[in-house]
Amino acid sequence: MTSTPSTILVTGASVGFGAAIVRTFAKDGWRVIAASRRLENLNALRDELGANVLPYALDVTDPVAVDGLLSALPKDFAQVDVLVNNAGLALGLEPAHRASLEDWDRMIATNISGLVHCTRALLPGMVERKRGHLINIGSVAGEFPYPGGNVYGATKAFVHQFGLNLRADLLGTGVRVTDVAPGLSGNTEFSKVRFGGDEAKAAKVYEGTQPLQPEDIADAVHWVATRPPHVNINALQMMPTVQAFSPFAVARETKGSA
Repeated sequence: MTSTPSTILVTGASVGFGAAIVRTFAKDGWRVIAASRRLENLNALRDELGANVLPYALDVTDPVAVDGLLSALPKDFAQVDVLVNNAGLALGLEPAHRASLEDWDRMIATNISGLVHCTRALLPGMVERKRGHLINIGSVAGEFPYPGGNVYGATKAFVHQFGLNLRADLLGTGVRVTDVAPGLSGNTEFSKVRFGGDEAKAAKVYEGTQPLQPEDIADAVHWVATRPPHVNINALQMMPTVQAFSPFAVARETKGSA
């Protein structure tokens, strides 16, 4: 258990990575603000883990709601030591010229704008207290492109670069910033959401594999958050052993083609 209770806020906390992160930190004695749009799931986490979990209904794409977050928190939870920007999603796998602009806008609103607004809401307090940690959940897609990853991968590239630039701004403040970038991960709603609720199509992504699990990501987040205060883990990239790097794709014309 941590020597002194600390407070962590996790966005996208109702399922997948977020719920696993809530469980890991709550079991280690932290006060946990579990934030998500799905309050019923958050209440179930509180019932499971106890009163040190505070369910908080929050849509990160609503700037007004995010701006009012700190003032709405109870006193015992108001000084947030660690923010985990976990809320995010991928939508569709179509090539750019056929992709849905609405899907692109929603990914940008959640993965970029939501993360930026949550960060800006909590960062001044961390700087004032001369301690704090921003942990952003990125993706290997932010560095390694794949067909259909277009805007999703670009949003995760933003997450990585935003973290590096925050580190530059926060030099001397005692506030840490980390990008945790997982690869293929199962037992989440990620692929189900990406494919519009098509469970069979989502299951196909993981067929014959042993992907990362939410608990693996939660363990990584807990590790970076519990390093000594003088240690900053800039980025932690992780993949399951069943995943690696593809060779360059080459389009070839067939003989006799025009």
